[in-house]
Amino acid sequence: MSHLENGDSNVNDIETSEESSLELEQHTTKTIVDHYEEKTAGFWIRFWAFAFDSLIVSAIVGILVKPIFHLFDWSLSESNWYAPMTIISAIFYYSYFVITTKIWQQTVGKMIFGIKVKRVDGEKLDWLTVLFREIIGRFICNTITIIYIMVAFMPKNNGLQDIIADTIVVHEKVYMKNKKEVITERAEDYGSENSITPSM
Repeated sequence: MSHLENGDSNVNDIETSEESSLELEQHTTKTIVDHYEEKTAGFWIRFWAFAFDSLIVSAIVGILVKPIFHLFDWSLSESNWYAPMTIISAIFYYSYFVITTKIWQQTVGKMIFGIKVKRVDGEKLDWLTVLFREIIGRFICNTITIIYIMVAFMPKNNGLQDIIADTIVVHEKVYMKNKKEVITERAEDYGSENSITPSM
């Protein structure tokens, strides 16, 4: 008997669900509207922006750091990760990406090409997000350079650093038009037409 009762209960649940769906359809209308969203930045534009940023960091290190090393006759030829020049260059490199991204949402290279970094949820970039993206994410990508190529294949051109920090890189003034389904209550049923649930 218990199996039959369970079966009857499941049937009743299904019928109730179908009735609710039918009632909702009777009192609502579906409208397809145009929805605009910022276009994500692809691999090549991000590559050239990164190339410009790398040149800028190299120029900063060359202007500010190398003269000091020459002045004190310190070695510039050591390439070990613990060499003073390597450490100082890394500090300038990561500081550049962290500070510019936090303040302007973009580095100088990104400014030139009109792209910027945004959080997926639309909130303002905070320090934790920027640090995860520009230090942890970028360190991994710089260590295993081939990872950068994933930007070309991800649906929204996400790099590893974007996945780690939950960010996205978009064009500043380029938008894509998509269709979005909006469900609204019928005016004759409720006195006025109110939006219920927008759905993609």
